[in-house]
Amino acid sequence: MWTDVHSSFSALRPPDPSPRLTMNLLETVCALTGAASARRRMRLQSLWRGYGEVVMVSLEGGPAPTVVVKHVRPPNSAHPRKLQSYIVETAWYAHARPTGPRIPLCHGATTDGHERVVVLEDLHAAGFKRTLSANDPRQIVAALEWLAHLHATHLGPPPEHLWPVGTYWHLGTRTAELKATPDPRWHTRAPKLDAALRGARFQTVVHGDAKPANFLWSPQNASVAAVDFQYVGGGPGIRDVVYLLDTDDPGDTRLEPYFRALRHALPPHVDAPALEQEWRALVPVAAEDFERFLAGWGRA
Repeated sequence: MWTDVHSSFSALRPPDPSPRLTMNLLETVCALTGAASARRRMRLQSLWRGYGEVVMVSLEGGPAPTVVVKHVRPPNSAHPRKLQSYIVETAWYAHARPTGPRIPLCHGATTDGHERVVVLEDLHAAGFKRTLSANDPRQIVAALEWLAHLHATHLGPPPEHLWPVGTYWHLGTRTAELKATPDPRWHTRAPKLDAALRGARFQTVVHGDAKPANFLWSPQNASVAAVDFQYVGGGPGIRDVVYLLDTDDPGDTRLEPYFRALRHALPPHVDAPALEQEWRALVPVAAEDFERFLAGWGRA
């Protein structure tokens, strides 16, 4: 049986391990959007290691002339955490707040076994025509402001439909790689870094993969939207910022637009100076933690 997005994500449990790739993609898109007909336009990208594809679909009589469809069709050897990441991502789109930072509107989603179809707004048609340039300071500032909005909006523990700890590199998912790391300092240092990040007083929802390629830039509005929420979950917001800027310096002037936007967006009851002090102190911690991940990457 197909299940719609609102009934599938009350608990983070992977579906039955036997995938059934039975969906007719265009029929499914019509059923989810109410369109009279749908036509495949082009493939936009392939998903990691053969897990499916992202395609553009034209609609007749639908909510928009074009939509972007993420069609997850994992291989039989699919990794449980990767399968879970698509469950989390779909739940994020289903539960996203309309007042939150700009993301694609979800027109609908459904699943059958491991197979998953998510119909999203075509951000290109909405004016977000370029991938973020890491060399354009104005675009980086817009991405930092987007992150500040995300972190301020979701300050507190993550909801149960997201990862308890966000990011794809956190230590809890990389213990085998840590054991295989030849540098012995990481074996004692890594748990301390992880404890400092997990134990931060101010926790929020982090994007979890906030690289430039996951932001789209609108030249007309000088703003960004973000995509790819497979590793959205809990953590101090500075993890996203350090990852985007590739910095380990709490005094890095590139941090200023982020903290300025964060102060503006935080609810009045939040102790903004204390939050900023804590997250600035965690800049080198978050940077070193990502270095730990890189030291073990691919070794397990």
